[in-house]
Amino acid sequence: MTSTWTPADLPDLSGLAAVVTGANSGLGLETSVELARAGAHVVLACRDALRGDEALGQVRVRVPGAAAELRSLDLASLASVQAFADGVLESFGEGLALLVNNAGVMAIPRRTTADGFEMQLGTNHLGHFALTGLLLPALLATGPTGGVAAGPARVVTVASNAHKMGRLHRDDLMGERKYTPWSAYGQAKLANLLFMRELRRRADAAAAPLLSLAAHPGYARTNLTTSGPAAGSRLVARVTGVAERFMAQSAAAGALPTLRAAGDPTARSGDYYGPDGFMEQKGHPKLVGMTDAARDDADALWLWERSVELTGVDPKL
Repeated sequence: MTSTWTPADLPDLSGLAAVVTGANSGLGLETSVELARAGAHVVLACRDALRGDEALGQVRVRVPGAAAELRSLDLASLASVQAFADGVLESFGEGLALLVNNAGVMAIPRRTTADGFEMQLGTNHLGHFALTGLLLPALLATGPTGGVAAGPARVVTVASNAHKMGRLHRDDLMGERKYTPWSAYGQAKLANLLFMRELRRRADAAAAPLLSLAAHPGYARTNLTTSGPAAGSRLVARVTGVAERFMAQSAAAGALPTLRAAGDPTARSGDYYGPDGFMEQKGHPKLVGMTDAARDDADALWLWERSVELTGVDPKL
């Protein structure tokens, strides 16, 4: 498999619908631009209406004639997830080719979502779990020959190298007894991979026309790094700035693994893409590995069942 994959290698996506969460900036915006350039009808799912409108404008400027639209989605609110999903099902009930679970928050002080979940797990995992479950009817309706590159529909979950420090705290999932921002972020990113693998297992068992894949951007300059853990600390901000200068890649480059998972005709369910450079920090997208914790089938099943209990959404395949 070539290590020089670029968006030019995307197949023709004309006539196919794609949802990208967190599309207002960074990885989500770049992913939306390239999917639109390949011909997809892209739904930019954004929490902030003003920034979302600006992002939609950028897509239309960078891709003249782009088929793109903006819809409101706050993954920290199950009511918002339900309303968004209802609208997408109404518009694309006969087929949704691609769902990119990209939005997220990183290493923030502890706070909770509208539904009382720890914010990082609630946004990065539980919101996307509920969204995926609610959109499954449209994804499955795409059929085995109507998805990306004439294949099944795809769900691409954006994870992180931070999953390597993640542990699933079954007895304190919401960090109510002990909480540190980075530990919670690591758990949330680990949850992304456990979810991807359990969705893949269930789709395979049901012989459902659906591929479940994941990707991570390496170290990319996005709002997560500029307004996340460095905020409020001049020293940390300075160190982060130096690291970004020498180690980080652009958001456009960081989006490449997601785009390959979304559109490479040779990609298989369960594949995980990341940069091919040193420590997977930057470079062209390639297949990468994950930790034993991310491959723990018992944890994946437990997290799935617990997510059903917490969200009230029971994905049917």
